[in-house]
Amino acid sequence: MFDPKLAQDMAKQFVDSLPSGVKAIQQEIENQLRQFLQQSFNKMDLVTREEFDIQTQVLAKTRAKLTTLEETVKTLESKLSDQSS
Repeated sequence: MFDPKLAQDMAKQFVDSLPSGVKAIQQEIENQLRQFLQQSFNKMDLVTREEFDIQTQVLAKTRAKLTTLEETVKTLESKLSDQSS
């Protein structure tokens, strides 16, 4: 899931870069921008780096198991065909 702190940090950086005359409405701009960014990021269905790394590890383990199972099936098929002959 997306970290809401990132949207808050991005909104704050944007607001801090505004000219001083605009800073009078700083809090309102920051709130609106934070909400917009949060909604946009949620629509993108982003994941954290940690979640991505975990899924990469799960995929690697699954591939290793699949390779082992394929070898087992080949061995069993070979034995079965030898017995049939």
